[in-house]
Amino acid sequence: MVKSPRSKFVKWLWILLLSPIITLFVLILLINFGTFGSLPKVDELLNPKNSLATVVYSGDMKILGKYYSENRVNVNFSQLDKDLVNALIATEDARFYDHSGVDIKALGRSLSGAITGGSKGGGSTITQQLAKMMFPRDEKLTKPGLVIRKMKEWIIATRLEKLYTKDEIMSLYLNKFDFLNLAVGVKSASQIYFNRTQDSLKLEQAAMLIGMAKNPSLFNPVRHPDTTMHRRNVVMNQMVKYGYLSKQKYDSLKVLPLGLSFRPEDHNDGLAPYFREYLRDNFMKSWCEKHINPETNKPYNIYKDGLKIYTTIDSRMQQYAEEAVNEHMADLQRMFNKDLKQKKNAPFAWNVNKQEIENIMNSSIKRSDRYRSGKKAGMSHDDIVATFYKPVQMTVYSLRGDIDTTMSPFDSIKYYKGFLQTGFMAIEPQTGYVKAWVGGINHKHFKYDHVKVSKRQVGSTFKPFVYALAIQEGFSPCHQVPNVKTCIPLPDGKDWCPENSDGPNDKNNGKMITLKKALANSINYITAWIMKQYGPHAVVSLVRRLGITSEIPEVPSICLGTADISVFEMVGANSTFANKGTYIQPTFITRIEDKNGRVLEEFIPTTDEVFSEEKAYAMIQLMRGVVDGGTGSRLRSRHKLMNQIAGKTGTTQKNADGWFMGLTPELVAGAWVGGEDRSVHFNSMVEGQGATMALPIWGKFFSKVYADKNLKVSKGDFPKPKNLDPNLELDCSKYDSKEDDGSIEFNEFE
Repeated sequence: MVKSPRSKFVKWLWILLLSPIITLFVLILLINFGTFGSLPKVDELLNPKNSLATVVYSGDMKILGKYYSENRVNVNFSQLDKDLVNALIATEDARFYDHSGVDIKALGRSLSGAITGGSKGGGSTITQQLAKMMFPRDEKLTKPGLVIRKMKEWIIATRLEKLYTKDEIMSLYLNKFDFLNLAVGVKSASQIYFNRTQDSLKLEQAAMLIGMAKNPSLFNPVRHPDTTMHRRNVVMNQMVKYGYLSKQKYDSLKVLPLGLSFRPEDHNDGLAPYFREYLRDNFMKSWCEKHINPETNKPYNIYKDGLKIYTTIDSRMQQYAEEAVNEHMADLQRMFNKDLKQKKNAPFAWNVNKQEIENIMNSSIKRSDRYRSGKKAGMSHDDIVATFYKPVQMTVYSLRGDIDTTMSPFDSIKYYKGFLQTGFMAIEPQTGYVKAWVGGINHKHFKYDHVKVSKRQVGSTFKPFVYALAIQEGFSPCHQVPNVKTCIPLPDGKDWCPENSDGPNDKNNGKMITLKKALANSINYITAWIMKQYGPHAVVSLVRRLGITSEIPEVPSICLGTADISVFEMVGANSTFANKGTYIQPTFITRIEDKNGRVLEEFIPTTDEVFSEEKAYAMIQLMRGVVDGGTGSRLRSRHKLMNQIAGKTGTTQKNADGWFMGLTPELVAGAWVGGEDRSVHFNSMVEGQGATMALPIWGKFFSKVYADKNLKVSKGDFPKPKNLDPNLELDCSKYDSKEDDGSIEFNEFE
């Protein structure tokens, strides 16, 4: 039977209508079976490869900083501001809770718009956009390849919908999206653009961030604020359309400015940059090498594995420490700049000859990044050095802020050597927890850490360790010693006979001096006398138990502080006296967790009972004399700190280094100040002594700490041991108050 023309027409009409659908179905089937390339496996979908930032937390749970290749920290759906969720749904996927990954209605609307030439909205759902972000497209795709890739995203989206809840998909999307300016994920974006957490955004702020999802480069609020503001208002209008925002409130919000509080994250900025860099480049580098991530079977990656590092730093104390350093070092540098104007070889001291200066500068050139880069590029030494004398544009540090200028690299090295540097650390003696760490004056321009990495001559701050031997052997702080020159025989047959800082003409020479007064005024004769009683080996053995690991030669001169030791070691050692004689290793990390909160390691400091509680208390009383009437008395007169404080100042030869160690019952801190090179220093002892250079940092810091009542740092007395020997003489006033039996006028020189 011959078919009628009408039935043939119907047949071909059905074929015409069904062919695209069948073709699409077959194509999707083939893609699903991997004919056009593999699709992500279930494991890959359940464990997407995201680079997560490692976060460093303070002891009071503030974020100190991050280490990352992508600045992303994941948050759960419950931690998202509801306006963020509502804005994203209203703008990107109104039927988000009604589809299974692919919205057929939105897709049809989008195709209709493409055919008719009118814009009727996009067809991609939030889940499809997430699939695209999780498994990015190749940049160069043909049109057929693009169609295949789009279909792959449909399949991935439907699989994601089976594996995750809608809320989980929403949080995955907002955690994955790159908001530019090193803000990956909504948590980082909220912090960088508005200085807020992602759960405390204002509605208009949430709308701006969601507006960036359409095209973050075009709607970059930093570069295109007007365009971004228009896009923000479009998002809020969509929220009105879908009932998430009233028209009245929209009208009041749309006129508001963006209100950015733009704070791009930089490792030089924020609290404790020197501490964070030491943690990254020293401690964590070593830790990661020794610990394997079970997910990758490789050592943990600090930039990608989302570790959580919990430190002992107190953010408030750290802030006060940085303020104290900035305030004092600015004043001191202005004073030093005046001193530099009097030097013919500035910034170097008058007694540094041309050859020594040349050696110093050549050494600095060879240590510079510019020189190393030249060597790596195959340049000769002479060619590299020649570049150091050619002026170039650069940004240099100044007390008034960064300055754009033209200067030769050689002159810039010399210029930077004219700035005094510092290191400051505070520790809780009962726990060993480091509470504040300031490694320099400006981390952007001066990277070298002067708390843990740098080691400098400690001067008279070493003397308490020598006196501790005498106390340990039964002497009391009031034991009297003749203030006469002491000579110690050396192995080469010569004698070592140190002088007092005031020389042989000191009016108190030959008189009887208590140990307390001798330490308070840093009298070298008495320190040498103690050294002669016990010898260098005993001193070195003691300081080793106090946690000092720096190289210390067993020679008599170490009693005057000739050894190079770090601030970190010195503060830790002095904390032993405040902790009733028990040394606790300074600790700056309590634990490290993985990205899921699983504890990988907890850190318990080592301890050593070096002194009895009674001997430690005697040492505290001995060192209190430094502050009550000796070289540290400025804490009373200038900083008005009247509570019990034990301490010791230190000044090295030619004023190259100024130190102060100060102890209170609940907090011990120490400061060092000096030039990068020892040949850069004050001419005068008045400005160059530890009481002028370092002590004010300590005084300013403690004044701020005591003023903050929330810190609850007590001004109470050092606790007296219950079984203190009643015969132990601690009050030396009956000896030291009488000028005719050996007392001296207290001065602030050492």
